[in-house]
Amino acid sequence: MTDIAQLHNIFLSSSGVCTDSRKAFEGCMFFALKGSTFNGNAYAAAALKQGAQCAVVDENVGSGARYLRVDSALQALQELATHHRRYLNLPIVAITGTNGKTTTKELIAATLSRKLRVAATQGNLNNHIGVPLTLLAMGEDTQVGVVEMGASHLGEIAALCRIALPNAGLITNVGKAHLEGFGSLGGVKKAKGELYRYLAQSRGQAFCSGDSADLKAMLRTHGVQHAIMYGVREDGVRVDAESGSNPFLRLHMANGDTWQTKLVGSYNADNVLAAVAVGRYFDVKEEDIRAAVESYEPQNHRSQLLKTDSNTIIVDAYNANPTSMAAAVSNFAQLSADSKLLILGDMLELGKDTQSEHAQILHLLRQEAFSNVYLVGEHFGSVAEKPCLTFADSAALCEHLKRSKVQNQLILLKGSRGVQLEKALEYL
Repeated sequence: MTDIAQLHNIFLSSSGVCTDSRKAFEGCMFFALKGSTFNGNAYAAAALKQGAQCAVVDENVGSGARYLRVDSALQALQELATHHRRYLNLPIVAITGTNGKTTTKELIAATLSRKLRVAATQGNLNNHIGVPLTLLAMGEDTQVGVVEMGASHLGEIAALCRIALPNAGLITNVGKAHLEGFGSLGGVKKAKGELYRYLAQSRGQAFCSGDSADLKAMLRTHGVQHAIMYGVREDGVRVDAESGSNPFLRLHMANGDTWQTKLVGSYNADNVLAAVAVGRYFDVKEEDIRAAVESYEPQNHRSQLLKTDSNTIIVDAYNANPTSMAAAVSNFAQLSADSKLLILGDMLELGKDTQSEHAQILHLLRQEAFSNVYLVGEHFGSVAEKPCLTFADSAALCEHLKRSKVQNQLILLKGSRGVQLEKALEYL
């Protein structure tokens, strides 16, 4: 068997790690992970043939020095990541929460990059495999790591903390998401609070939105003594009213400066202020923090503004849960425009609360008196009322948009990733 110290020495001379034999590259370490529908051990030889330096396997699939046998390839990957994190001995900032994790992570990374060499989670590699890969992508020139942590069950954040050993961290917010795994909002709080508990026990630095009664209560529950607070009210910040012609978030800071961002939605204010707080903690100059925030442009269908020949579209279709959906709809209601259209897709992974949570969004739509609404998916379809138009899936929506062209509208496109609402963009 190969121990972790040996693996790390091999890793330092490698060109990186890979978990997909089809993407194996010259000089990499291939880890033969297993899933419900695949067994990486079966592809170890293919990875070696493609140029991998070695294959870390947990079954007898080959002989020779290039096959490194361990008890569990996944556990070896995780332990190697922790060993490497200790070897680098750099500060790690961990980010979790119901909504805004990725945007906050990217804002913090952009801010810290004005002073330090930053390595941050790429895309949404925020689970038990993604976090180790993030840590192993950090080099000896990295000065700070920014690690996003996602979870859909209790215990997952605690496990990720044991892998990443963060020195600092924040929870963006807590809301109704992954209720199928967490069971309730109380379960969400307990799961996300595992980050606070780790920081309290390790004497790490917590950051917290002072505007959130839930998060402040969670600090006390988990024994965090000294948190750095931020927030719109906490920092004396005023958020400008948005309009269809300029829906981008503007913040009037306590010192009188106005910061113009490229983010859509007032609900992003706390994400920005979290980055400001972390930037100040790492002694980034105020003008550099502002420059980082103002120049940041969201990607991957998160709080993006797109202008087509026909319409102006707010694209927030990377993910959705009851909390983020309600925030997006309420924010959209505040925007002034001659004509608006909401295209909302199902919210997934809500378990027994699925119907009631979709009904709550329908109630909000009635309260805001929206008359032009397209609902996509079986969950919204089961509770929809006139005048909403319903579509079984994104393909059905696209067929409708081909036949009935939408023009001169301010559009909100919001739904869970699995609904694939972005397919409609070419018809809008």
